[in-house]
Amino acid sequence: MIADTPLNELQPTLQRLRDAQRARVPDYRQRVDDLKRLRAAFKAGLEGMVNALQQDFGQRSRHESLLTDGMTVLGDIDHALKHLRSWMRSQRRPTHWLFWPGRSEVQLQPLGVVGVISPWNYPVNLALMPLTAAIAAGNHVYLKPSEHTPATSRWLRQLLTEVFPADRVAVAMGGPEVAAGFSALPFDHLFFTGSTAVGRRVMAAAAQNLTPVTLELGGKSPAIIAEGYPLGTAAERIATGKWLNGGQTCIAPDYLLVPEAGLEPLIAALRQQVETRYPDLASSADYTRIINDGQYRRLCQLREDARERGLQVIELAKLAPERADAERIVAPTLVINPSDEAAIMREEIFGPLLPIKTYRGIDQAIDYINRHDRPLALYHFDLDRRRTQRVLDRTVAGGVTVNDCVLHIAQHDLPFGGVGPSGMGHYHGHAGFLTFSKQKAVYYQSRLSSMKLFKPPYKGLADFLVKFLTR
Repeated sequence: MIADTPLNELQPTLQRLRDAQRARVPDYRQRVDDLKRLRAAFKAGLEGMVNALQQDFGQRSRHESLLTDGMTVLGDIDHALKHLRSWMRSQRRPTHWLFWPGRSEVQLQPLGVVGVISPWNYPVNLALMPLTAAIAAGNHVYLKPSEHTPATSRWLRQLLTEVFPADRVAVAMGGPEVAAGFSALPFDHLFFTGSTAVGRRVMAAAAQNLTPVTLELGGKSPAIIAEGYPLGTAAERIATGKWLNGGQTCIAPDYLLVPEAGLEPLIAALRQQVETRYPDLASSADYTRIINDGQYRRLCQLREDARERGLQVIELAKLAPERADAERIVAPTLVINPSDEAAIMREEIFGPLLPIKTYRGIDQAIDYINRHDRPLALYHFDLDRRRTQRVLDRTVAGGVTVNDCVLHIAQHDLPFGGVGPSGMGHYHGHAGFLTFSKQKAVYYQSRLSSMKLFKPPYKGLADFLVKFLTR
């Protein structure tokens, strides 16, 4: 057991990190060495990671842990190592002809010390991927992992302590009080992944120091199934995206929009997916439990609210209530045509419950999405390219996967981030490197300068040039 970090240690730790970063800004060689050592230690510790995640969730799919928290981090580090030299190069920019023969460029400079607050649903991925980007950009990092996954947070702290000096990467442990104090520190950049409600509090705390923030939040990500798209294929791909990690994924499809005629066939196809994937749901090692009692009760209340409203609630697998309560198992469940007043449509679900709403035309589906907050992700299943482009043109979302779910997040060269209530700022790959860098504009004046013509008294050639340039 590791005790919470005392609040009076937060500021001194930040200052230690900042002093060390200023004393010796990590160069290319240091950054590469840091990333290689992190990769080696992480690879060697994968079994420990899986065990820690299993301990925190009670039951978490081993394969999903290795894919979503293991493969993603290794791939992200490898991508940074491959491209870091080119990312760090100064970028020549055109110089306005009036200022020739001077020249212009953009230099990429570390910000200093980056704070990272990571969540519980993918507690390794969402801690180490922003840390990788920050280290690649030459910063030092102060991490605050989630208190809801204590075993994994301890594993992360041990890993980072083995890899990095204490004045390059530090870890703060604790609950909401520590998180509040952490958010109020004067970081050079603060990166937060979590709920929209907590994101507002983090941003308000950071604003007191004018600390720039990246907020990776959530919201209700829709999936549209267009008329004519094979419902069996859609069901297979939606099932993977929705029930991965027990539905506890910020970019999981939060609700489906399907043509009226496709409703019953889609229900049957989703039922078949559950029966095939989880023949005995309660005993399946591949079906992840809900993280804690609070989240479990919240999901049960969403389901019960739908029933009380008279909605059709379809549980796609049978569970003994006593075992479900004891092990925090929520079966994949469909809720048919809920209104916006239903609790399940007023908040992000973050679990295996899936509302399905019918529509009569693609414009109706688009209009429904646009009447609500802009989502973190949008999924469109369609064989018609023109209709697909219509959806892309008329909706705004953090990211999109066409004809599948969640896979845009796995593309290293695509920026990942929300818009409005679903977040602000981007990371992954080069986008993350830029987020944690200052793009410093530099102009080099030559020995010959045309600016000597522009000085009082403004007459003769100076007067002519001013009139010419403002014609």
